[in-house]
Amino acid sequence: MNEVNSKIVWAAIRNAGDALEGRLPDSNRHPKGRNPYAHVALCIKSKYKRSYKEIPDSKIDEVMEFIDYLVDNPY
Repeated sequence: MNEVNSKIVWAAIRNAGDALEGRLPDSNRHPKGRNPYAHVALCIKSKYKRSYKEIPDSKIDEVMEFIDYLVDNPY
């Protein structure tokens, strides 16, 4: 992903993390609470099998829709 698009996606990840603050389900693996920013980044990595910076520019719209989906469906 080029630098401009990666900054756009990173801003969307930060906004999604802000929106998910306190909305993620509790986890025994995270006794002090879950990090919503890491959650979004890991979900992207799980779905696309690479970090958001390594995803092709042609998929930016799809990634942005996925981030919106994560905010709407925190569970």
